[in-house]
Amino acid sequence: MITISKNAASQIEFSARENGISNSIMRIAVKVLENGSFHYAMGFDESISEHDIRVKSEGVELVISPESLNHARELSIDYVELESGEKNFIFINPADPNCSAPTDMT
Repeated sequence: MITISKNAASQIEFSARENGISNSIMRIAVKVLENGSFHYAMGFDESISEHDIRVKSEGVELVISPESLNHARELSIDYVELESGEKNFIFINPADPNCSAPTDMT
């Protein structure tokens, strides 16, 4: 199932506070592009469908559509420093043909 790291959870919670969002639910979306690569998106969402799947990881509630879940069953999300001083969310997905996962997620 979908998991997020402690760093990602902290950043999501920080972003929610900074934007005055309470009861934050993070929507995860995965789209397969024409070339077979995966495109990931995430954002706070209040409009949850009865068909959405809910997951809780590191205290953060996540939702994902069944269509996206088909491509994200083992998805992990982390928040890391990619370049000096520049932090970003990364999506580590064994189902993604372009995935090159780091060896350490904290």
